[in-house]
Amino acid sequence: MVRSALLGASRSDRLRHTVERLPLTRTVVSRYVAGAEQSDAVRVAGELTGEGLAVTVDHLAEDTHDRSQATTVAQAYVSLLEALHKAELTPDVEVSVRLSALGRSLPADGEAIALENARQICQAAADAGTTVTLDMEEHTTVDSTLDVLRELRQDFPDVGAVLQARLKRTEADCRDLAQSGSRVRLCKGAYDEPESVAFRDRGEVDRSYVRCMKVLFAGDGYPMIATHDPRLVEIAGSLAARHRREQGSYEYQMLYGIRPREQRRLVRAGERVRVYVPYGPQWYAYLVRRLAERPADLAFLLRSVASSK
Repeated sequence: MVRSALLGASRSDRLRHTVERLPLTRTVVSRYVAGAEQSDAVRVAGELTGEGLAVTVDHLAEDTHDRSQATTVAQAYVSLLEALHKAELTPDVEVSVRLSALGRSLPADGEAIALENARQICQAAADAGTTVTLDMEEHTTVDSTLDVLRELRQDFPDVGAVLQARLKRTEADCRDLAQSGSRVRLCKGAYDEPESVAFRDRGEVDRSYVRCMKVLFAGDGYPMIATHDPRLVEIAGSLAARHRREQGSYEYQMLYGIRPREQRRLVRAGERVRVYVPYGPQWYAYLVRRLAERPADLAFLLRSVASSK
């Protein structure tokens, strides 16, 4: 119930305006978001890579309502990639992109517009010596995202995919994508999906996650295990050993601000760990979705809100 309420709050403009006006909210935001500006993202990426971590950067954009907005987002990514390259960070820093921010939801030719913008970002990434991962969104967009992925991989074969263990179809999608050279980020999923397409029980989601990991580790691709769950991290390590995978033939991924000590512990153990770093002024929906995944952090936010009154 708490998770569903938080996901509903992530779509509330009224609540967003209220929360954004609270000065101490920034204390919470800074735990999960690099900052509002591109320079903040480059700075944080530099700090993390300096500690041996890899990074994927996400530009938090508004919902895209016209083509000019989609173009602006694409240009922001191109500029970001140029800045990361100039800072000599791209060997360990890639970017994550949502197709909805690139225009997919536009009423006329949305998918084509998103593909065009994504292709521009992929080219900028290739020029900078890095790559792109396509974030996954609601279940209604999965087929569209995978279609765009296939198009992009014709010219940019290292573009990464994201699959959500919460969805019942994902184990089959893992089998389709567990191919040589295929980078697949497996996460639990942050969207409130209907029971007809998604597992609703936490235990079912976890079991689905393990089944999907087994497929990815047994395949020829590059698994990217996006979880903070200690049990799932341990199982991933066991699967890597079972399939005789060397460290560096897979990676762990965690969110900026969540379990930083565990991130560094894994690095000290020789594992590759990538931190998902969001930046930009449109942080509200992202923050609330993160709280939905970790309701314990909601208490921290509520204390900040209460103390500001």
